[in-house]
Amino acid sequence: MDNPSKARATFPTPFIAMSSPPLISSSTSSSSSPSPPRQSPSPTINAPAGFPPPQQPHPTPLQPVVLSPCAACKILRRRCTDNCVLAPYFPPTEPLKFTTAHRVFGASNIIKFLQELPETHRADAVSSMVYEANARLRDPIYGCAGAICHLQKQVSDLQAQLAKSQAELLNLQAQYANLVALIYVEMSDRQSPGRLEEEEEKPNNSINQFVDTIGIFDDSVSNSTWEPLWT
Repeated sequence: MDNPSKARATFPTPFIAMSSPPLISSSTSSSSSPSPPRQSPSPTINAPAGFPPPQQPHPTPLQPVVLSPCAACKILRRRCTDNCVLAPYFPPTEPLKFTTAHRVFGASNIIKFLQELPETHRADAVSSMVYEANARLRDPIYGCAGAICHLQKQVSDLQAQLAKSQAELLNLQAQYANLVALIYVEMSDRQSPGRLEEEEEKPNNSINQFVDTIGIFDDSVSNSTWEPLWT
């Protein structure tokens, strides 16, 4: 009789697929330092109802790049930097402005003069220098002083004309006041009772005089008609 252990049926063992472990590089396995922790995302802050959401700060704008040099540096043929003293007052669109001032004062004197002044007074100083340069080119001897003297003479002449006109006006006002006073006196005399009686007697006297003249004329006519025409 066979052995019961041998007579037991043999069943094939089921095949279970095992997932292979992940491959780890030698460099990673050999390093003993731990991996850096993940950065957690920044929490978003929700604005409460009724309030605008917080605004993100805007990046500061870059300074504009000046493509063309100022009129002073262009005429002097030098490089115009960002800290150019002449650039704010002599733009490239007005080259004649710097040319006039440069001919009279010189670029070095203009720069030195502007550096000695505060920035709030530099624009007025440039305008004065340009005006003085134009006056000096028109009148090389007197320059701006000649123009000032000419204007002062005009002011004096106009003041004399004004004083003369004011005197004439006062004279006319005095004449007008005298005329008004005479008219008032005459009207007051006419309104007086004695004056009214004289005015009433004047028409009667004039009528009597007219009648007398007519009578004289009639007598002369009648006498002349009876006279002979021959002598």
